[in-house]
Amino acid sequence: MSELTSKSDSPSIELTPREIVEHLDRYIVGQADAKRSVAIAIRNRWRRQHLPDDMRSEVAPKNILMMGPTGVGKTEIARRLAKMTGAPFIKVEATKYTEVGYYGRDVESMVRELVENAITIVRETELKNVETAAHERVEEMLLDLLAPPPMTVEVGPETNTAEHYQMTREKMKAMLRAGEMEERNVEISVEQKGAMPMMMGGAGLDHMDVDISSMFEKFMPKSQVRRSVTVKEARRILFESQCEAMVDQEKINSGAIDLAQNLGIIFLDEIDKVIASDGKGADVSRQGVQRDLLPIVEGTTVQTRYGYVNTSHILFIAAGAFHRAQASELMPELQGRFPIRVELKDLTKDDFVRILKEPKNSLTKQYTALMRTEGVELTFGDDAVESLASYAFKVNQTTQNIGARRLYTILEKLLEELSFEAPDMKMGSVAVNAGYVESKLETITDDEDLSRFIL
Repeated sequence: MSELTSKSDSPSIELTPREIVEHLDRYIVGQADAKRSVAIAIRNRWRRQHLPDDMRSEVAPKNILMMGPTGVGKTEIARRLAKMTGAPFIKVEATKYTEVGYYGRDVESMVRELVENAITIVRETELKNVETAAHERVEEMLLDLLAPPPMTVEVGPETNTAEHYQMTREKMKAMLRAGEMEERNVEISVEQKGAMPMMMGGAGLDHMDVDISSMFEKFMPKSQVRRSVTVKEARRILFESQCEAMVDQEKINSGAIDLAQNLGIIFLDEIDKVIASDGKGADVSRQGVQRDLLPIVEGTTVQTRYGYVNTSHILFIAAGAFHRAQASELMPELQGRFPIRVELKDLTKDDFVRILKEPKNSLTKQYTALMRTEGVELTFGDDAVESLASYAFKVNQTTQNIGARRLYTILEKLLEELSFEAPDMKMGSVAVNAGYVESKLETITDDEDLSRFIL
């Protein structure tokens, strides 16, 4: 494994399953079984890295199949997990893929998207490593623009041009660091690329293995254009160009491929939607999607613009509501590639109360922070939280159950008037209690046609 991704001393990789669950608990309420399963899967990755080379290649990830209604935390668990571990992560919908010859995208594109994500992660790391040196280079370049060196150096008994130039340069450096030169204009050379030619069939380029745009860029003429910009703008332009010049693109590419192969997570949503239903319509295509997914999940090599990627050790987390179909209706070969199965539970009223109060990013905390930007102090009483949870649970039971997402629509309706009036209030405080909640929501939850108010 390359130096970029074999950091076994990284705290995010070394977290124990218990610590991973504790971290997920800060953001997601309940679903203990799912959290334990993904925590073990992540820890197994750390364990695999510490195996001998001959054994390491034999240990495959234990892919996970999450089954449960929408809005109960399936996607959020996977997303938080990837963010916590610094792993490349993408979420894709199984329904956008299809067997070649029907419609949609080819399944290999998900691997290419994962590598693009890994490129971003590795690139950010490499840019941070060269930031200090790039800033130093930019400072010297700006000084050359502000205080250009003399063409000749005359040394006489009374005048030492070199010494005078050095004093001027040191003075400029002090002013530059103090921010006193930011609005002064300087002239810099900016690279200008020729226009890319128009291509037919551009919509299909993302399916091609060759990076057509990069290939054309190598042949397009480039020219240097002189521009007069402020020191502030010049610093930004020069810093970006110096960072680009100092990073090793080949190192980034190889590191990203290694990162994607060994730590990548692909969240495959709506897997239940590619199960054949009654033998009509798009069922042939759905079966085709499953057949095309199988080699990717089993382990195959996919060509990307940055190199070949082996999918054998990518962690796949599939999810679906499975309302109309059962997991057992998936192709047997595909089922076998998801040995860990977890059923997520419907959210109760008590779960809604906890979701509104406990998570680090709870909706009540988000709305409080948003209103504070307008100078309005918004507070939610315990009785208000109880009432909101009751309404959310009631609407989910009487209409389509969309889980925790119902809280978004309920709170948005509750605070619609306040959100509109807040900029004109300038300052003040608003205490939301059960009475306030009832006055805003009672009429719409009593109405038989709830869809007119809450979608």
